Amino acid sequence: MKLHSSDTQQYQTVTGYFAGGVEINAKPFDYSLLVLPEKAPQPWPVARFADLTVEHFEHLLSEAPDVVILGTGERQRFVHPRLSAPLTSRRIGVECMDTNAACRTYNILMGEGRKALLALIVEKDAEKDAEEKVVRDAPAPAQS
Repeated sequence: MKLHSSDTQQYQTVTGYFAGGVEINAKPFDYSLLVLPEKAPQPWPVARFADLTVEHFEHLLSEAPDVVILGTGERQRFVHPRLSAPLTSRRIGVECMDTNAACRTYNILMGEGRKALLALIVEKDAEKDAEEKVVRDAPAPAQS
């Protein structure tokens, strides 16, 4: 879905999202990333929601955000409070949303001048990976 057209590079704005990624200022990204209004998007080493650790959230402290918007993929999932404790103990809100809602919310908060940090988890298609594994691991047909 295209959100809006923008020629400005002054702020990092989500200009679209699609299955398996997002567009920031019309540039596509198909991996997990961190987005702040005044910094170029940065890769975030989170391959899957299940891989989140306390260290991933501690890393976000260095950006001193007002709020962290966590995009959890195609569906909304919630992190355990112990994972986000490094942020919440410093009164930094953590909001979990599906990726599409997270992108829209980030744009709104950024437009209001808030220092929002968009943390997006872009997972590979688990079903597709499973199918590929089955094909790779299948025994070779017997030759006669």
